[in-house]
Amino acid sequence: MKFHKEGYSTSTKFFLIVFVLMGILHYFIPFEGFFAALLVLLDIAALVFLFLVLFFFRYPDFKVEQNENHIISPADGKIVVIEKTVETEFLKEERIQVSVFMSPLNTHMNRYPISGEMVYHKYHKGLYLVAWDPKSSTDNERNTIVVKTKKASILIRQIAGAVARRIRWYGKVGDQVTQGDQLGFIKFGSRVDLFLPLDAKIEVKLDQKVFAGKTIIAKY
Repeated sequence: MKFHKEGYSTSTKFFLIVFVLMGILHYFIPFEGFFAALLVLLDIAALVFLFLVLFFFRYPDFKVEQNENHIISPADGKIVVIEKTVETEFLKEERIQVSVFMSPLNTHMNRYPISGEMVYHKYHKGLYLVAWDPKSSTDNERNTIVVKTKKASILIRQIAGAVARRIRWYGKVGDQVTQGDQLGFIKFGSRVDLFLPLDAKIEVKLDQKVFAGKTIIAKY
């Protein structure tokens, strides 16, 4: 398990804020009687909070088993959508949408579900609806990437949630990307949509837990 680079600045800011606030409280509040117990509880709460921040930015480092016939999960989380829909941003055709919701307790580093060439990329500013709201796919802050293989094109959409407001991505149009490599990161609570070909054989079910780089979402 490693600590993701996206957590360096955020964690540093949280540490500074928490330690400054606790320092101020300890300076002005006498450490005696009821106030001593209160300060101890606040210290414990602060340490737990800082641990959760560090825990959020963890990510597992492992070798991904690549397979050109598999579409693997781009994110840790739970399957919240499996349905046919029309993708209107780039593909302009009917696709199977599979969506993975990431809670704040999930690892938020995203991986490429397939290998191929990145043929499209666009970042959209937007709202911050809860990530499970159907409108979040088109109204929220989001980042769209399309990877083309010899067999098909797969659209991947990173979507910020009500808490997450920072989407990161690492590739650019024209890059050859590798299945399982880091695609990007979404901070604190979010969702990733996949738009798959209609003939893809879906291997997951609603409410199923999935893991980035490990769970097979579909075969084709």
